[in-house]
Amino acid sequence: MRMKLSPLRTRRGFTLMEVLCAILILGVALVGLTQGITLALHSSKESELQTTAALLAAGQIEAMRAEGFITDGTTEGSGGDGLELYRWTQTVSAAGIPGLHKVEVIVENAKTGKMIYQLETQVFERPEDSSPKAKKEKSRQKGSG
Repeated sequence: MRMKLSPLRTRRGFTLMEVLCAILILGVALVGLTQGITLALHSSKESELQTTAALLAAGQIEAMRAEGFITDGTTEGSGGDGLELYRWTQTVSAAGIPGLHKVEVIVENAKTGKMIYQLETQVFERPEDSSPKAKKEKSRQKGSG
């Protein structure tokens, strides 16, 4: 007695070709996913570098303003504690109007020398009033303080 197998029963598993195609599709998807994650991590790190450099440049300008006087010229420095990766150059020059100065701060990678961020602005320093009335007022303020 021979049993006849139904057509559905003879084909129970996957063929080798189907398995290879599935593995190929899965492999391509995993490579794309891995590259996407790598790109996202790189972009995040680059954004962190840019943000830190922007804050460092803005801090340099604010420190110059806080000193109360502006001197034309170029100064250089490093990022300081925790910011050893950064090096900055600040250039202050006259802008053509008395008391107005152009300030440019460039932040670079200390290891490679590659520019990370550049900030340009203009700062106004009120020219000293040399009239006798202003001098008298200034000396009165110093005496009462």
